[in-house]
Amino acid sequence: MTVTYRNPVISGFHPDPSVCRDGEDYYLVTSSFEYFPGVPLFHSKDLVHWEQIGHCLTRKEQLHLDEARSSAGIFAPTIRVHNGTFYMITTNVSGGGNFYVHTRDPRGEWSDPIFIDQPGIDPDLFVDEDGAVYVSSAWSGNENGPGIYQSRLDLATGKRLSEVKFLWSGTGGQYPEAPHIYCIGGWYYLMMAEGGTEYGHMETIARSSSPQGPFESCPSNPILTHRSMLNPIHATGHADLVQTPDGSWWSVFLGIRPVGYPNCHHLGRETFLAPVSWSEEGWPVIGVNGMVSETMPAGSLELQPVGEQPVREEFESNTFAPHWNFLRVAYPESWSLTEQTGALTLRGNAYTLNDLDAPAFVGRRQQHFECRAAVHLTFAPQKDGEEAGLAVYMNDRFHYEIAVMRIMGKRKLIFRRRLGSLWKVENELPWSSDTVVLTIKADKWQYNFGFSGDEKAEPVWFGAGECAMLATEVAGGFTGVLLAMYATGNGVQSGTPAYFDWFDYEAMEEMQA
Repeated sequence: MTVTYRNPVISGFHPDPSVCRDGEDYYLVTSSFEYFPGVPLFHSKDLVHWEQIGHCLTRKEQLHLDEARSSAGIFAPTIRVHNGTFYMITTNVSGGGNFYVHTRDPRGEWSDPIFIDQPGIDPDLFVDEDGAVYVSSAWSGNENGPGIYQSRLDLATGKRLSEVKFLWSGTGGQYPEAPHIYCIGGWYYLMMAEGGTEYGHMETIARSSSPQGPFESCPSNPILTHRSMLNPIHATGHADLVQTPDGSWWSVFLGIRPVGYPNCHHLGRETFLAPVSWSEEGWPVIGVNGMVSETMPAGSLELQPVGEQPVREEFESNTFAPHWNFLRVAYPESWSLTEQTGALTLRGNAYTLNDLDAPAFVGRRQQHFECRAAVHLTFAPQKDGEEAGLAVYMNDRFHYEIAVMRIMGKRKLIFRRRLGSLWKVENELPWSSDTVVLTIKADKWQYNFGFSGDEKAEPVWFGAGECAMLATEVAGGFTGVLLAMYATGNGVQSGTPAYFDWFDYEAMEEMQA
């Protein structure tokens, strides 16, 4: 019997994966853009089952996101391990540029950032066998134009040791980016993405006898792409390679799972896995002739499932589980896990979900098309404009929310939609109780929003919004949907606490499978 695994291996908004192996352990990072903490960090024993163990950037000193626009912030990290030290290198496009952090324990704290004088984005870190360190990045460049550029680096100080040199522009696809260099079988391979992280996405590769080139393009490029294919997976690319202890090679890469016609994807770019084979001429091929499917043979991987997350989060710890995120760097007074035992407390500030700042917001990625999210909210707003509730959030211009709000001296339940320049409260009704259960039920096509007086009662469905309106094809950007608890004073600081006693996230499609 052939053992298989399911793609994506990390579902939901987890793009730009990079992976490294340390002994029997694998570590993987993805982009985080305007969300904090930055750079989600995962661990696995088998490349298929991943557990989020934290983030690389957990302190404001490491990650400045002040007024970072949606889909700005942190781009395309690379993770590598050398002589027992882990390095994560990335770009903060909202301030500072390229930098790296390091640690001896990836589950612990990472260092303060070391900024480097290397232009461009998507930096790669490669340590050669002689100890020389190279940083390569995607840059619009000099007279050579867009492509991959490289310099030598002092890893201890971050000082550049050479001029920035042009390496390769790829095969002609737009936006050559996401470079990675490997030394395999006596060759130096330069692998990168082309075509843009959309439906023309692809992965190409070249090689040289030197890490500094010149590089010869693989005659079978692209080595991974789903361009114009009748396949549930699209936009594959931005790949990284890793070798297992038994000598086999695998690749992680991003892809999307669009719905409908025309195609729309709202979960974001996700992390996929495929085996890598090698041609007689020494070129890698990802998947089956550069294509992958939702079900793939596990080959020599010894699958080791990890425990599932519980449906209910009851906020009994004084720290957040790793899957929770702030929108930019939260103001300390806007949240607490200790003010009321067994509850998340949010105090709305002047900022709303429409603003490029840090509203009181705690969210997690939507990772399944068919799912249910619910919260038990205790909230007694005292001033007009005070509001707290549950949101489906793509970015500052595209989101839905169901909430309790004080309007003209009266407490109301509202359902609101923000779609670009269009903004409307679609439904409202009086609400006298201090408590309410808010529910969102999603399928591939629609979000349904409901409420009830307690969790044992069936929700009263109160509003709906199309998933496609929150898709990248409509809303733009590089992220995916988050399901979030939030509070706001709608222009003024709110003094009334909103207590979220629990949060449920349930994957309905997996229950039915």
